[in-house]
Order: sequence, then C-alpha cells, then structure tokens
Amino acid sequence: MNIISTDCETHIRLMVDGRVDTNTSPQLQAAILAAFQKKKDVVVDFLNVKYISSAGLRALLIGQKTAASKRGSMKLTNVSSLVQEILDMSGFSQILVIE
Repeated sequence: MNIISTDCETHIRLMVDGRVDTNTSPQLQAAILAAFQKKKDVVVDFLNVKYISSAGLRALLIGQKTAASKRGSMKLTNVSSLVQEILDMSGFSQILVIE
C-alpha cells in the first residue's frame, strides 16, 4: 500500500493506494495521525482502495476519534462500492463522514 500526503490550504489529503489489511493498516493509522499533527482536517481518498479489513476499520476509527479530540474532521472520499458495503455492514458508515 502507498499513501501520498498532500498539504492543501485547509486540510491534509491522503491518497491511499492498495489494500488496507492487517499488514498495511498500521501504515494508514500512522499517516492519519501524522496528518492530524499538521492540520485539524484530514481527507482520506480511497479512490484506489478495493478492500479494507477490520484492522483497517480500526485505523479509521482511531482517525475519527483523533478528529473529534482536535475539534477537526476526517472525511473519506471516492469510496468504491465494495468498500462502502463493508463500511455499511460494520456500521462504520454511521460513524464516518463519507463523500
């Protein structure tokens, strides 16, 4: 998995490319937490993510909790239908902001 971090004026955009699973979720979690060190708003772009495991969901939950603690926001964008289905089944679509 690759993550490209871009500092936009109002937020940090994380472009995630690849599977988010047990092996790669620590990398996603670290990238999200590092982004919140720079800005209070983070956009996680899932355009090139075709799969997310429960470990990946945990990384997103930690990101969401970090956003709340910093009075910021974390948004997911470009979520594929398969990943959206996983988010829906797990209840995460009710917790996360998905555009």
